[in-house]
Amino acid sequence: MDKLQDKVIIITGGAGGIGSGIAKAMVKEGAIVTIVDVNEETGKAMEKELQTISSKSMFLQANLLDRENHEQIIATVVKKYGKLDVLVNNAHDSKQKAFEDTTQADLDLSFGTGFYPTFYLMKAALPYLKESKGNVINFASGAGLDGHETQVAYAAAKEAIRGISRVAANEWGKFGINVNLISPIANTPGVEAWAKAQPDYYEAVRSKIPMGHFGDVEKEIGRVAVFLASEDSKYITGQTIMADGGSIMLR
Repeated sequence: MDKLQDKVIIITGGAGGIGSGIAKAMVKEGAIVTIVDVNEETGKAMEKELQTISSKSMFLQANLLDRENHEQIIATVVKKYGKLDVLVNNAHDSKQKAFEDTTQADLDLSFGTGFYPTFYLMKAALPYLKESKGNVINFASGAGLDGHETQVAYAAAKEAIRGISRVAANEWGKFGINVNLISPIANTPGVEAWAKAQPDYYEAVRSKIPMGHFGDVEKEIGRVAVFLASEDSKYITGQTIMADGGSIMLR
């Protein structure tokens, strides 16, 4: 399997959940993957797992709330590998609260871990993506597309990410750079904990997914990311790919 052979890829939030699934799917296709995460323990554990497949994989510990880290992440990877082919902006943290209970701190957390790192990492990566005619993969959410209750901070940041992704797709197409988004529903550790804590609510949500299950982070979400990072998707840009089992069907 070599769809991504020797492509240098950065994945934020890559130590667990969807990010780890994408990382595993990509290294199995020959990619050189750097996972970026704030959690050092889980990051090192995932680095070890990835290195059993590709010895060139590595982990960078970084708090994305600190904007000084954004340029440093790109610079560190390019210095080590000499190029950058794909940037995957997956990391995001947010709190679920009703609209009237959402505070400035809640907005700062969501935008500070999701929107701003996506923007500044894209900006820092641009010179190198021009050289490689590379790809950016960002993340949208049904929370923003459908306006899920208690998700105002998360939904706002996700829709802001969709907005800048479409602008970049228009501006960067002339450089041969693709910018797309994935909007996933996935069986993450957080979803598994939720299923145990609120089985009735979980089942109500699951039953509304046309394909009947939450996506596997590697086999069903990670493979979409592999496609968007590969030469197979070179004529696709500015699109939101709904990897959600049919839950939202865009028109």
